[in-house]
Amino acid sequence: MLTLAQHYDRSLRYARGKKVLQSPSPTCHWQAENILFYEQYRDWLLGGGVCEYASKTIYLPMAGHVLGLNRKLHPELNLDSDLQIALDYVQAKGVSDDWMKACKNGLNLFRRYLRLRRGLGEENKQKSFDPTQNASDLPVWLVAELGQYQHLQQRNWRTARIEQNIRRFWSGYLRMFRFFKINEITELKRKQIFAYIDHRLNQGCSVNGINADLRYLHTFLFFLQDEGHVIPQTLLRIPSLKVPEPLPKYLTDEQVKKLRDEVERRVTGCKLASHKRLAILVRAAFYLLWQGGMRLGEVEELRLEDLDINQKRLSVRDGKGRVDRTVYLTETTIQALQEYLQVRGIGFSEHVFLYRNAPLKKDLLRANLGYVGQAVGVKVYPHRLRHTCATQLLNAGCKVTSIQRFLGHKKLSTTMVYAKAHDQSVADDYFLAMEKVEQNLLDEVVKVQIDWRLLVQRLEVQELAFEERRGIAGQLKEILVQVNEYVPSKRTEHC
Repeated sequence: MLTLAQHYDRSLRYARGKKVLQSPSPTCHWQAENILFYEQYRDWLLGGGVCEYASKTIYLPMAGHVLGLNRKLHPELNLDSDLQIALDYVQAKGVSDDWMKACKNGLNLFRRYLRLRRGLGEENKQKSFDPTQNASDLPVWLVAELGQYQHLQQRNWRTARIEQNIRRFWSGYLRMFRFFKINEITELKRKQIFAYIDHRLNQGCSVNGINADLRYLHTFLFFLQDEGHVIPQTLLRIPSLKVPEPLPKYLTDEQVKKLRDEVERRVTGCKLASHKRLAILVRAAFYLLWQGGMRLGEVEELRLEDLDINQKRLSVRDGKGRVDRTVYLTETTIQALQEYLQVRGIGFSEHVFLYRNAPLKKDLLRANLGYVGQAVGVKVYPHRLRHTCATQLLNAGCKVTSIQRFLGHKKLSTTMVYAKAHDQSVADDYFLAMEKVEQNLLDEVVKVQIDWRLLVQRLEVQELAFEERRGIAGQLKEILVQVNEYVPSKRTEHC
């Protein structure tokens, strides 16, 4: 069997295309440290779930070109110019645009590995939000006050969501105050706020989204009031729009069974190693969402140090509302986690869930759960599994206060919503009572049947006078009325 270095050398011999002035050196001219580094890169790729075919044809050859063209130790490689040499070499061979794009992606992956090995961390490709540039059309005083208010609110934001929340914060306030078009806060009137509500409704915005804008506006006005600005009380008393209280959407036991069976089938039915690793990851996350009642963001941010397999539990740190809590693990969940940890691979992050050597992104998990649901005809998303967990625990007789702590709810009323959705104890009481009601009705029907027989027997007596027969007929008519009241009439089916 050929070694990795021999595979690369053979690819150089059989490479097709135009000849270039400088070609990569074969591995016999590489430093031993670089050959070891090259093998470690391969293990990192395959261990992280990267497709073996893509690694062999694109990712590993591009890394080999970098090492073969520069002839220097990997810690000395320049992350820009030395890697560009490999890209120029491929382009000079006259490859297609699609192949060039694939090679560029492979080079970016090798750059990422070099950064992580050097302790530089992941490259931040998202620019930080700059209020001074994005809010240049608003009054200076307003931008300054919003900036102070943002820093005040930021104390309650989860560390992993700070950048995302900053953008959401500014997009909401910029949208409102651009609509108001005021220079001073004293110019803001109730009719402008009502006009904004109508404007958002006409745009098709949800009632919950509009109410969120009103809450943000009210809290900011209270902040301005504390800062010494004069805020009319009429602006602070604008009511929110009334919304229905939707019940949590949980899954039935039959639906959960279909999902579970499909999740397990995808693990056993995979042929490619990269596909099986992803299926094992999805299975472990599925059990944490369903049997652990975790939020998607909590699964995404879970760290290795938070797992306590021996004690059958894990810790959720800095969850929603900056609340820490303990999540208990079933034997099924523990087994799924252990099997995933065996294929987790080498990571430069302490996150439990890694996909292609990077922390798991929620969109990946949401999409794969959607694929599972489509396969069995069940609409499922991560938070619906959390709703299902709460409902099943409630119906199994678990105390509501215990469920509250398990799910991390601050208020008991939040947990009680699940009792409104489906409380099996209420359902059992209802069906038991209805059985008694139906039995009582059945008893009445039996009494009527007995009276009916007695009257018929009297009619059979030949010596019975006409007036007496007419009285019995009247009694029979009354009995027919009672029968219609107690026994539902049968509906005839029409073709």
